[in-house]
Amino acid sequence: MTIASQKSIKPQQFTTAAEVLEAVQHIFNTGTEYLRTNFERFAVCDEWNDGRISAYYPYIKITIDNAKRVDSRFSYGFVSKAGVHQTTLTRPDIFDHYYFEQIDLLIKNHGVPVEVGVSTTPIPIHFVLAEDFHVEKDLTQLHMELLPTIFDLPDLALMDDDIANGAIKIDQDTRPLALFTAPRVDFSLLRLQHYTATKAKHFQNYVIFTNYQFYIDEFIRMAHMIMNNVEGKEIADDRLEYTAFVEPGNKITTNKNLKDHDPDFVGESLRRMPQMPAYHLKRADGSGITMVNIGVGPSNAKTITDHIAVLRPHAWMMLGHCAGLRNSQSLGDYVLAHGYLREDNVLYRDIHPSIPIPALSEIQIALEQAVSQVTGLHGFDLKKVMRTGTVATVDDRNWELRNAVRQNTRLSQSRAIALDMESGTIAANGFRFRVPYGTLLCVSDKPLHGQLKLPGMAESFYRQRVEQHLQIGLLTMALLRDIGPEKLHSRKLRSFNEVAFQ
Repeated sequence: MTIASQKSIKPQQFTTAAEVLEAVQHIFNTGTEYLRTNFERFAVCDEWNDGRISAYYPYIKITIDNAKRVDSRFSYGFVSKAGVHQTTLTRPDIFDHYYFEQIDLLIKNHGVPVEVGVSTTPIPIHFVLAEDFHVEKDLTQLHMELLPTIFDLPDLALMDDDIANGAIKIDQDTRPLALFTAPRVDFSLLRLQHYTATKAKHFQNYVIFTNYQFYIDEFIRMAHMIMNNVEGKEIADDRLEYTAFVEPGNKITTNKNLKDHDPDFVGESLRRMPQMPAYHLKRADGSGITMVNIGVGPSNAKTITDHIAVLRPHAWMMLGHCAGLRNSQSLGDYVLAHGYLREDNVLYRDIHPSIPIPALSEIQIALEQAVSQVTGLHGFDLKKVMRTGTVATVDDRNWELRNAVRQNTRLSQSRAIALDMESGTIAANGFRFRVPYGTLLCVSDKPLHGQLKLPGMAESFYRQRVEQHLQIGLLTMALLRDIGPEKLHSRKLRSFNEVAFQ
């Protein structure tokens, strides 16, 4: 049996994004099919005599003599210096719309063709088998020993964040086009399945993180309500704009209010929930809402945002509980973060705590508008339920037990009005990865003023506030969607020598 390989594919230049994307898909699909077919042969054979099997990611390359661009309004879609700019690409089945937009802007801004070819970066077999195959489980010990001698395995040397961190040494001959290489993207796609128990293709462009299951329970209730058929009644717009709801295990509930809805598909029945379960209220264009319960702590916050960042969402936001630090605050008050005191101790190697993480006006305005609309309070009256100020993010859940004098001086000097364990990390990683970010917290306790988080008090508080808080978060995402991604991805998030891709 002859299996098509990439050997006959030569580099070509194209002048439209559609042609570029088609060529990328051909190279990627040819390579992955070649690997899959050979792997299927390998998995059932007793002896392998066909030598090493390799396939390679597609690359795109653009050569610019003059970095002047046609449209200066966008913060992305162009290169800032003359020269050769290149990146490897993966999973065009997930990133087709994203790739098309980025490539189309490049061609329009610079008026030069884009070269597409087979790169020298091998596609690891683990990434080809993707979310549906467990190599260590489904191969014998003998096959596991032979695997590295026949197929390429993941190489961590190709999966760092040096481009995003601005730590890469720029080769004068070739500069990066994107923040993430293809192997780095594939690595994160598999990690997302591992941590959230949902496939990467289900993630939406607007992401809400929370640190309490109460928010998730309410989100599930609201999503199922939207999916349910309401025959004989006027169908609200929000019931028609979402196509499906996806839960851990890739359990899909389709919207029964749509005329041509697909039948429900029930995914894997989970024996236990993943570390950070994700839920997706999907829209046909990918601009729906994903909600993730990240649990407690900055380590989880960094882990999940490290991986979701490769999907290039349009915004992410922390929606959770915090300790109120001011005596004037009441339980249930909202905190809109406009700055962060970062003592999370997980990002200091990538973006030092001394680097300020600015508030983004588009996010701040949308959050304030949402609080106003949902609570019915406007103008100066909004201060009755919401404070704007600095949020301190720490890595110690029992921070209250630290030396009071030393601790309180630091918090007071920063003018912090709230403290949590995730918000500063999520905002900093958004800044680092050029993903618009925001934070709206709800005061659940005031330890410095004798109001500790105790079971009875917490239960009563959760029942009263969770639904309203979540409604504010969902409305905020709807407002941001109306603003549009081209305004959200502003110059405030771009560095000196920025890559072309958003």
